[in-house]
Amino acid sequence: MIRSMTGFAEAERNTPWGTLTWELRSVNHRFLEVAPRLPEDLRALDGPVRERVAARVARGKVDVTLRIKRGQGDMKLVLNEPMVLALTQVVRRLGEHLPSTLQRLSLTDILAWPGVLAEPDTDQAALQAQALEVLDQAIDAFIAAREREGGRLAALLEERLVGIEYQVSVVRDLLPDIRKALRQKLEARLADLKQPLDPGRLEQEVVLSLSKLDVDEELDRLAGHVTEARRTLGLAEAVGRRLDFLMQEFNREANTLGSKSVDGRSTQAAVELKVLIEQMREQVQNIE
Repeated sequence: MIRSMTGFAEAERNTPWGTLTWELRSVNHRFLEVAPRLPEDLRALDGPVRERVAARVARGKVDVTLRIKRGQGDMKLVLNEPMVLALTQVVRRLGEHLPSTLQRLSLTDILAWPGVLAEPDTDQAALQAQALEVLDQAIDAFIAAREREGGRLAALLEERLVGIEYQVSVVRDLLPDIRKALRQKLEARLADLKQPLDPGRLEQEVVLSLSKLDVDEELDRLAGHVTEARRTLGLAEAVGRRLDFLMQEFNREANTLGSKSVDGRSTQAAVELKVLIEQMREQVQNIE
């Protein structure tokens, strides 16, 4: 199944350290670019996050954000009693020389002193393990979202492929009439020449002119490209670049078909082909 390069997913889990929430969001990009955004105390996960995403995603700019929301039950602080005693002694000595100092210092001032209050030591290994487990869940949801969008893209592409097949069949059905009309037109022009041509030479000129305008090869190639596009859409791998190259081949044949056209109906078919191919090309830019 093909995947879109755009997608969004998140996963959440309550842990002893708070609620962990991963959010993955991606947009189109020529290659894979992973941009982790992590809390300061989990910066060590930068490498593992990049590796986990790269193992399952081939293309796109992917923003990976981790948030930790600590509940009131998780707000545990440790009082650094030796530091408080040391600060109190300093304040007392200052008060002996500067009595007004005691009036300006409060309990809040002492608690705000760096190092007086601290969070208990966190089991970083356990926290990181939990965070990566939740990340794997988020990646699963992220890929599922991209596959759902990819399914919609595949349906749109199939509609255009059916349209291309129809236009190819229209031109094929028109070819006998177009060749007949062109032959009559050429014969009429040659007949108007003052110098009569040898019948063999006349036939040669007609055949040469018709061969220059022959589009059977272009129609066969377009039909072949349709078959290849459907085969590619069924591959279990990233196919965006392959489809992008195929769109160039589609466009080349449609341009040649239009340049060889000598009939308004086949010209209109060539225009319709170009419209369908351009619509496909726009959608292909979103495929991983």
